[in-house]
Parts: sequence; structure tokens; C-alpha cells
Amino acid sequence: MPSLPAWTSRTAARLLVVLLALLMTQSGTGSEARTAPSTQSATPDRPRYDVTLRGNADGSRWTGRQRVSFRNASTGPLREVYLRLWGNGVDKCGTTGTPPAVRVSKVRGGTASRPTVNCTALRIALAKPLAHGERASVSFDVSITVPERNDRFGREGAFRFLGNALPVLAVHDAKGWHLDPYVSTGESFYALASDFRVALDHPSNLKIPATGRTSTHPGRPGRSVTVSVARRVRDFAWAAGPFRTAVETTPGGVRVKSYWAPETSATGVNLTRKDGAAAVDRFGKEFGRYPYGEIDLVMTSEFGGGMEYPGLVLLGTTEEGSAVVHEVAHQWWYGIVGNDEYGAPWLDESFAQYANARFYGWDTRDCWSEVDWPSDRTALTNSMAYWAAHRGEYHLVYTAGSCALADLERSLGADTMARLLKRYAHDHWYGVSTTAAFKKAAQSVTDEDLSPFWKRHRIR
Repeated sequence: MPSLPAWTSRTAARLLVVLLALLMTQSGTGSEARTAPSTQSATPDRPRYDVTLRGNADGSRWTGRQRVSFRNASTGPLREVYLRLWGNGVDKCGTTGTPPAVRVSKVRGGTASRPTVNCTALRIALAKPLAHGERASVSFDVSITVPERNDRFGREGAFRFLGNALPVLAVHDAKGWHLDPYVSTGESFYALASDFRVALDHPSNLKIPATGRTSTHPGRPGRSVTVSVARRVRDFAWAAGPFRTAVETTPGGVRVKSYWAPETSATGVNLTRKDGAAAVDRFGKEFGRYPYGEIDLVMTSEFGGGMEYPGLVLLGTTEEGSAVVHEVAHQWWYGIVGNDEYGAPWLDESFAQYANARFYGWDTRDCWSEVDWPSDRTALTNSMAYWAAHRGEYHLVYTAGSCALADLERSLGADTMARLLKRYAHDHWYGVSTTAAFKKAAQSVTDEDLSPFWKRHRIR
């Protein structure tokens, strides 16, 4: 494994903690009226999800009904859609005698085939071809069983994490249907900005942090209903458990709701709350105002590293704090400015870690060297197909990637880099970016030919 950047001992130690945590994971401006740019006719677009689920006594099983409507943005007729059942990614189609963790049944609006890609992709042939610009919908029963492991879709003691548990539409673009396999190192996810309305019926003793603006109302005796409404987000996640809670509003007007397991370090919880609130306001100024109004910080003592979802982050929290700043940065880099996380993971991870380094004021001078590349095949812009096969090199997306962006800042100048990132975010707000789009944006702000820079940092 290549050595870590030669930064000061204090910041290097802190980076090592963050990187180890991240690698453990199973892993005006900003107005919602803004129109997303073209994404090469990515379809089905403008999805709307309406979901009603009922949880059991401990939040480990959820059953209900889901409906998703969508538009055909492609020029030709849309004859099928795919649901991604990412919750089946680890156990695939289930173990002996155990069904898959996420199951879909009673489909209406189309005909479902057997799940493929290790039970993470479900093809639904539409009842009739959908012409360009028309809308249609499919609905289905869904059953979700939280697996017995500490994971982004898993559990820790009395606490349940439901990241990537809800079925979402796959994307079809100029490359065809994106039906990539699940990876536990990093992410496989690629989704278009969508609207969600999710009603979660649960025992009243369970607190439910969730994507979106949430409100909780009395349900049947001993139960409550938490309703979450989220607009222009790429996924929906929630957690359940006997959390302790606190709510504050940042000077920038963002509501920060903190949830933590009772045994979590009080020092770590306080540091995470402070840094999380500061980060959402700071990045709002640097990249564009945070548009969702609310963000939930979910903290436990044993969760591996951190995991980002729109409006919600899962955080392993110790006395030294957590990876909260990196995960909050993901609200912009992956959440607002989308990317294919399987095909180009550097576009969110490197950018989030660069923002993290800037927040903490790390010294990034000479933090990486060309001699640290493991082989000629290693490139910062490699896909998860490469990184999953070379797990020991995956840290480069965080280290070499953030260093490359810091080097670009030194080449362009701090003010020019700041303008570049804010404009780049503006131009891809709620859309999908690519490596080529970022390179073009960077070249547009300077007369210097950046080709040698891209080559040196293996941004291909």
C-alpha cells in the first residue's frame, strides 16, 4: 500500500482515522426551482415515489406498498424499467432457507421477471410502451428484513439502519441500462433526482431519522407514523431505534437533527454535532445553499466509518468525533451534483475529501507523489470494477484524489478554484456530472493547458 501524504503528524493521524473509518464502511443558489441540465436523455426521469410501510416491534422488518411514477425522457419508446434492490447486495438471493432481504411482489403496471444481478435488479415490462414525454407508474408490495450485521443496511444492538433498502429505479442513458453489481467497498449507486413521500408506521418507542423533512403523528395505540417528504433527492434512507435526540438550527437556517445511541461517547456526539452544523453552512457558502432544509446525523459507537444519504448520514462516533464533515460534503458531491458512483467514484469521494481537508485546514502541500501509484493501470478515474478487484488501492480515491484537487487549487489560485467549484455545482445542480464535464469546466477558467495536470494526476 502506498504511504499516506506527508502532512503534519496531527492532521495525518486524523486523516488516517477518517480513512480507516471510511474504508470500513460497507460501504438563490440552490433553489429547488433550478432546472437540471441534460443528462444525455437519462431515463426514466422525474421519478415520484409514494411509500407506506409498517415496522415490527424492533424495526427489523418493514412491509407495505410502494408506487413509483416516472417520465420517459428518451426519444424512443420505453418498454421496460428496472428496480434496483440494493439491499440484496451482500447476501445476494439469500442464504439456504432464508429469502432475500428485499422482496417485491404483486406488481401492477407491468410484468416482473425473475430478479437478476444477484437479486439486485428486477425487470418490469411495462403494460404498454411509453412514448417520449409521457408518464406511467408501477406499484408493488415490498418486504424488507434488516440483516444481522452492522452495515449501512444492517443493525447495531437495538438500532436498525436502512440505507439502500428501498427499491429505486435504475438509469438508462447513452450507455444503456446501468445494472452494475453491488460492491461493499465503495458504492455502486446511480440514480436521478427524485421526489419521495414515505409514511413509516412504527412503535412509538422507536425514533425514526429519515431523508427529507419529517413529522411524527400519533397512530394506533402504542404506535406512531413518521412522514417524510423529500424533493430532488437520489435515494431515501432511514434508521430506527431508541435514540437520544437533539435539534438545532444553524445560522444559515438548516435544521440539524441529531440522533445517537445512549452508549455513544458524549464528547464525540458533541464534536460531531458542532462540526456537522458548521460544515453544512460552510459548504452552503462554498458550493451553493443547502436546499433540503433539514439534515439528520445518526451516531452509534460501533458503526463502521460513515455513510452518506440525502439529508441523512450514518456515523461511527468515538471521543475523537466522526467522519461527519466528509459525509456532509457528500450532500453536494453525489447528492446535489450527481454522478455514477460505480463508473466514476472519484467524482464524489475525492471531492468530499477535498472539502473535508479544507474544512480542517490540513496542509496538503506535497501530499502526494507520482511515485506512489501502484501500477500503470492505476488511475484516479478508475471505476469500482477496478477498485473492487484492488481493494488495497481504494484509499487512493480519498488520498490521491483530494490531493489532486488541492494541487489544482494551487495551480489555478484559491479564488479561481472557489469560483470554479461554485459554478460547476450550479451547472450540474440536481443533474449528473462526468469526469469530462469537470475537466471542461476547469479548463474554462484558465488559459493554461491543463493536459499535463490531468496526466500527472491520472485523471483520464
